[in-house]
Amino acid sequence: MSSSSLALPARALTFSTRSAVVERYVPVTAMVLALIAIWYVACVAMNWSLVKDGFEREETPYTVSDVLAGTMDAERPLLPAPHQVLGAFIDGVFGYSPLAPRSLVYHSLVTLSATALGFVLGALLGIVLALMIVHSRVLERSLLPWIICSQMVPILALAPIFIVVLGAIGLHGLLPKSIISAYLCFFPIAIGMVKGFTSPDPLQIELMRTWSATPRQVLWKLRWPASVPYLFASLKVAITISLIGAIVAELPTGAEAGIGARLLAGSYYGQTIQIWAALVASAVLACGLIGLVGLIERGVNARMGAH
Repeated sequence: MSSSSLALPARALTFSTRSAVVERYVPVTAMVLALIAIWYVACVAMNWSLVKDGFEREETPYTVSDVLAGTMDAERPLLPAPHQVLGAFIDGVFGYSPLAPRSLVYHSLVTLSATALGFVLGALLGIVLALMIVHSRVLERSLLPWIICSQMVPILALAPIFIVVLGAIGLHGLLPKSIISAYLCFFPIAIGMVKGFTSPDPLQIELMRTWSATPRQVLWKLRWPASVPYLFASLKVAITISLIGAIVAELPTGAEAGIGARLLAGSYYGQTIQIWAALVASAVLACGLIGLVGLIERGVNARMGAH
């Protein structure tokens, strides 16, 4: 076989790999660039009057280009430009010691602690509720409607109530925030695991029973493996909701640390750039948490022999 004929499959493989990379990353990159462009246009539109009024109050001669430049670098803009937010985020992460009160790393770690504890509590509660619902028709009819109804009241309305009630019984600090976080994140896990536990075909369950399998054996040998895809899909949703719950729980407590506290401080003093930098920090934290769940999912799938 000639060397040219061997090179053809290699070239085809390279072309296929490049095509896969293009299909995967180019649409996302194009969308991000489009959103950034729209963001800059919105900055000019929203900050134009603010900057123009500032020039007029100071009775300083100005041109259109001066106003345009001012919309990109206003100290307290209505909508900060992307480069301002990025600069504030980088400064908050790398400009201070990780444990300094002004460090975004410090505030993220505080929020992350409540998120992690709330996520664990919510996951355990959701799985237990799903097991109860699957194994009891009475509980399915009585619990499931209440689980759904529990998510109808906005958490912003419930968070202050939780904080006051839990504070009255002596619970302060991390635990109340974690309970609010768990309250939000247990729902997708419970619903997802109910679907996962009931996903095996009825014929498979009947086959297990013909082999004299106990309910516990049916659970561990059939229902649990079948529910793994639903579990990790639910966990990815729940981990982000848990983070949102932890941030929301910091708002009514007047916390001095955490991403929620950073948002409050920026709101009090009109520091919109600080608010957006904190939002970027929460988005980065959420992406990292989802990525961590994804890594665990791949490890579990590999151990189970799934592709």
